Amino acid sequence: MLWYLALLRRCAHKLAYIATVACLRPVVLLCRGVFESFPDGLTLAGYGASLILGFVIGFISRRASVLVGFWLLEVTSLMYIINIATFFVSGQLFPLDLPGPTLVNVLHYLPSSTLAYFPAMIFLEMNKGRDLAWGLAIELAWAIFFVVLARWLFRLGLRHLQCLWRMMWASC
Repeated sequence: MLWYLALLRRCAHKLAYIATVACLRPVVLLCRGVFESFPDGLTLAGYGASLILGFVIGFISRRASVLVGFWLLEVTSLMYIINIATFFVSGQLFPLDLPGPTLVNVLHYLPSSTLAYFPAMIFLEMNKGRDLAWGLAIELAWAIFFVVLARWLFRLGLRHLQCLWRMMWASC
């Protein structure tokens, strides 16, 4: 039930975000000269796949980090740190191509780059062909990793909670 509610909350947040951005459409129309052409069908399909995988990565990675609550009393500050770090290294604040080449290579392989930067580069047709396929494969690998991690943390956390529960009842 918690996963379901959290998923609905994240979907509602994304829809509200999209609606807000849609209100900025007049600004986009004024800047339409920046875009040389609209992406082709294959690029749009890659863009859609990247957005869906990015949503999965964002949702599941946040749920996995919240599951640390089985061992910690308070996870709000941990979530705040993760959100701030993600904001900086996801390409939302500045393009990930600005730092030096070594740091750029590291940032491109982090899961946070798949949340904003990678989909934007696909839409702008900066990632095509092999780069697009490789990026989507990396994104899929991160999505699978976080799904497995979240399931493992949940099971481990339930075991931890059961042990605590048994210890509490054994002392009575």
